[in-house]
Amino acid sequence: MNEIDLIEKIRKLATKGPQIAVGIGDDCAVFRPKPKQDLLFKTDPMIEDIHFTRDLAPEIVGHRALARNLSDLAAMGGDPEFCLVSLALPAHLMNNKLGEKWDEEWIGKFYRGLMALAKKTGTALAGGHLAKADKLFCDVIVCGSVPRGKALLRSGAKPGDALYVSGRLGKSWESRFTPRLELGRSLRGRATSCIDISDGLSLDLFRLCRASKVAAEVDRVPIVRGASLDRALHGGEDYELLFTMPERLQAPKGTTRIGTIVRGKHGAVRFQGEPLEARGHDHFRR
Repeated sequence: MNEIDLIEKIRKLATKGPQIAVGIGDDCAVFRPKPKQDLLFKTDPMIEDIHFTRDLAPEIVGHRALARNLSDLAAMGGDPEFCLVSLALPAHLMNNKLGEKWDEEWIGKFYRGLMALAKKTGTALAGGHLAKADKLFCDVIVCGSVPRGKALLRSGAKPGDALYVSGRLGKSWESRFTPRLELGRSLRGRATSCIDISDGLSLDLFRLCRASKVAAEVDRVPIVRGASLDRALHGGEDYELLFTMPERLQAPKGTTRIGTIVRGKHGAVRFQGEPLEARGHDHFRR
């Protein structure tokens, strides 16, 4: 199978959203936004041996490649619109030593995993790119939307706000997860700030507090069975929503209050009375 045939196979797997005027097959996708709509854009690549290993099932790689980006849309209260998927494949995914064919089975499973989530969340696959590389590399760009001026930000938390998390922390880094899109939409107009927990609670809460120019007191952390407290605080890859709301408002069902926003040094976090170091996942930390 050559590149043209492969692109055609992917095009047949793709769904075309109602606002996609032109999809896979031309030099660019054409998207027509609705009136009074703000657009959200996010890219979060997955790189072999950094975000996943070679033995991870391709369906899960495809699912997580899209889900990671949709989690950021959820944190902004967004609705998914479309995605662009660029995939670079190394020599070990070729059918023979000459490199004349792609491993169609791996690619097919990757896109089926990605498209299963895309269809479930209403995310159109509008285009992308295919290439060769030394390691497997997948870059997904997503576009979402919110009513104009309604996007959730990291920067609105106020002293006295209650601090919540959407689920238990310390999850496996190699499993499927559900982006909290419905919860994010329900927080529009209610939450004062929001961020998704991708790099660890300690680091992402630090980011939220610094953006909002506040501090935080954390009393408890809901932990996945079998995970350690250290993993729940610093491990990352949880993709839950961390958000703040005024004390007077009732939190959405299924969320857990873990603390309170307070005055103090911007970004400072205390866990059960002790300073909590922001040491989640950082690509550039030594």
